[in-house]
Amino acid sequence: MSTELYIVISLALLFDFLNGVHDSSNIVATMISSRAFRPQTALGLTALANFLGPFLFGVAVATTIGDEVAQSSALSITVIIACLVGAILWNLLTWFLGIPSSSSHALIGGILGAVLAGAGFDAIKLQGLEKVLIALFTSPLIGFIFGFLFTRLIYFLVRNATLGINEIFKKGQFVTALAMALSHGTNDAQKTMGIITLSLMIGGSLDRFQVPFWVILASAGSIGLGTALGGWRLIRTLGSRFYKIRPLHSFSTQLTSGFVILTASVLGMPVSTSQVVSSAIIGVGSSESFGKVRWSVAEEIVTAWFVTIPASALVAAGVYWAIQFLA
Repeated sequence: MSTELYIVISLALLFDFLNGVHDSSNIVATMISSRAFRPQTALGLTALANFLGPFLFGVAVATTIGDEVAQSSALSITVIIACLVGAILWNLLTWFLGIPSSSSHALIGGILGAVLAGAGFDAIKLQGLEKVLIALFTSPLIGFIFGFLFTRLIYFLVRNATLGINEIFKKGQFVTALAMALSHGTNDAQKTMGIITLSLMIGGSLDRFQVPFWVILASAGSIGLGTALGGWRLIRTLGSRFYKIRPLHSFSTQLTSGFVILTASVLGMPVSTSQVVSSAIIGVGSSESFGKVRWSVAEEIVTAWFVTIPASALVAAGVYWAIQFLA
């Protein structure tokens, strides 16, 4: 492999690692806030599940990202480098500021900005891009609706239960938290796999899009390691700033998020874990009372969602032009 390919692979794995750090809070926040798990236990369980996820549910999302968004024949390694640098810079900025923005949006924005700057509009596969954008922007609504409905159903089923039911919801989170962590590893690690495999095709190491086993292993390991280190600043945002998270809220949020993300992964649709979890938390809280949720926090996150794609696209385009100027 060429030096440029090694650079791309290193950047992709760095993005994957930061994705794990950035998104770990989405998975463990409700577990910790509801006191179902100690922080170290929650992060350890999540990291292991993140690693195993990509091996259990296929690589449909990787194929969508790497083979259905842009024409590989029109791209260069420089475009991929600019894409990854743009996404990484935006992730670092939002991580530093404690904003639970979307790593998935940052990557898609990076792809669009770099491809448009380096190869032009004709290099974009509109049908694939439409599939990605529909998945990214409808999944929060689905997360909200399912969180609302699941919680209403749970309240109906336990309407005559005693306070001891909270212990059942605490213990039940081992299953729901595991499912949510597996779904995150499955969906998010595959995005990195798609970028690396696309780069291998552009660099001539592969003649068709097929994710090598070592790419799956490296991507799963990177996101698992990032998750293990955690994102404590964002854990505070998601776990306590919406409303006081109780065991039932946590259980329902995890059930909703795991269901939505795993379904999307099997269908090859990349979604944002931070979006799905955040909207599920809001839906769960709203099922009790719309006044229960601190909507100002939700507004901050929604703003970040809509800013991320254009912002990371501009950064990636700027990086591409800078590389071209210095070359």
